[in-house]
Amino acid sequence: MSQGWNIVVVVADTFRSGYLGAYGNDWVHTPNLDRFAAEGVRFTNAHPECLPTIPTRRTLHSGRRAFPFPTYAPVPWDNVYIPGWQPMSADEPAVAEALARGGCHTGFFADVPHYFVPGMNFTRGFRQWEFVRGQAEDRYRAAARADEALVSRYQGNPNRVRAHLVNVQPHRPEETWPTARLFRSAIEFVEQNAGNTPFYLYVDGFTPHETWEAPLHYYDLYGRREDREPVLLNLPYRPLDDAAVEARLESVKANYAGLVTLVDTWFGKLVATIDRLGLKESTLVIFLSDHGTNFADNAERVTGKPAGYMYPGTMDIPLLVRHPSGANAGTACDELVYTLDVPATVMAASRAQAAGEIEGQSLLPLVEGTPGFSPREYLTCRYGNFVWYKDAKSWYFSDVDFEGPRLFDLEADPECRENIAGRCPDRIALARERILADAGGRLPRYEHRGTDALGRPEYAEQQSQPTQQTGGTA
Repeated sequence: MSQGWNIVVVVADTFRSGYLGAYGNDWVHTPNLDRFAAEGVRFTNAHPECLPTIPTRRTLHSGRRAFPFPTYAPVPWDNVYIPGWQPMSADEPAVAEALARGGCHTGFFADVPHYFVPGMNFTRGFRQWEFVRGQAEDRYRAAARADEALVSRYQGNPNRVRAHLVNVQPHRPEETWPTARLFRSAIEFVEQNAGNTPFYLYVDGFTPHETWEAPLHYYDLYGRREDREPVLLNLPYRPLDDAAVEARLESVKANYAGLVTLVDTWFGKLVATIDRLGLKESTLVIFLSDHGTNFADNAERVTGKPAGYMYPGTMDIPLLVRHPSGANAGTACDELVYTLDVPATVMAASRAQAAGEIEGQSLLPLVEGTPGFSPREYLTCRYGNFVWYKDAKSWYFSDVDFEGPRLFDLEADPECRENIAGRCPDRIALARERILADAGGRLPRYEHRGTDALGRPEYAEQQSQPTQQTGGTA
């Protein structure tokens, strides 16, 4: 490996692999990502090591497992309260700091509002960074100024609709949307630093996370205008049991697909800039997501990404790696890999000295076809008060007390349609044993204990007491 690589990591929030052509989708338009996959290695068994948004970012920025959430310290004034959703600790080494110490010029560009809640501490180590404002969950513009005539064209929570209208401003041209502005900032960073190498560029986009409304010309690729309204910006996080929501499902999927194509368009512009500036042969580029989402396309007709239903729609993520040499371009790798392996790959590619332990494995041996990656027998993950496990034969999830198990046979049922938990206690016992081993024998349960004087949720740890039962019903 030559010295002096640039490294670019692009994360797209809630981008499920099943909506990407390179992963077998035949109706969503993703020409740029498909071309990128043809120039790199596509990982077919990539999964998050923890969920959701902020826990995964703790992993990506630190190179350390956030699983199993041994502590939980909620951040004041956030709008999400769930175990693992907390800042990087002040004494936790950051990948960007290690790269900066090693002489790498570092840049961080994101439109994910949760990054920038006071005290989150994710900008450490970046010499250039920018919070691109305007996603719907951003505390940015005054929702009271939303046009009520437009609000009436939407279905769902009026407060969310108003925030979406004033922040995203979906009536305006594509170039004004947060996704476009995010990637333009990243492109400017590459142009400004093309001769200031090596650089590390970390780009984190909220799209295609809710709210789900695509620019009209992208929606038109997948849906009819007469079916578009009322626009439903998000789906409930539970099994689908609402006729009014079900009636909007195809429109929601068309908007989601449109946002996937929006990401594809602007990711393509970033990669084109890298190539135009002659940096292709000196730049490692990685594209991934934190998790996906569901559109009632699973055994329990779950929509959204609720913690208690860790189906493939949530857990399967795209992971594409383009090597500067073009090594193994257009191939697929079936090894079990984690989001945790991305920071390990960054560190290996930079050859910087880490300040602490990097707990993942570099993907470079798999990309280059060289020794150095130790195959895994299984993966584990935690999301809220629920855990997940996968090996070559089994897909399993339950709560942290191992109650309510779902178990699927990946050999006979790769789409996880039939829960066989009631008749395979040996598989559940193995999943439980390995989850607890990865957790150091301890899976604390965090329970909501009320609110403080400002209305902020308060949580307390309740020690999980796994039962001896290994079977069960869903």
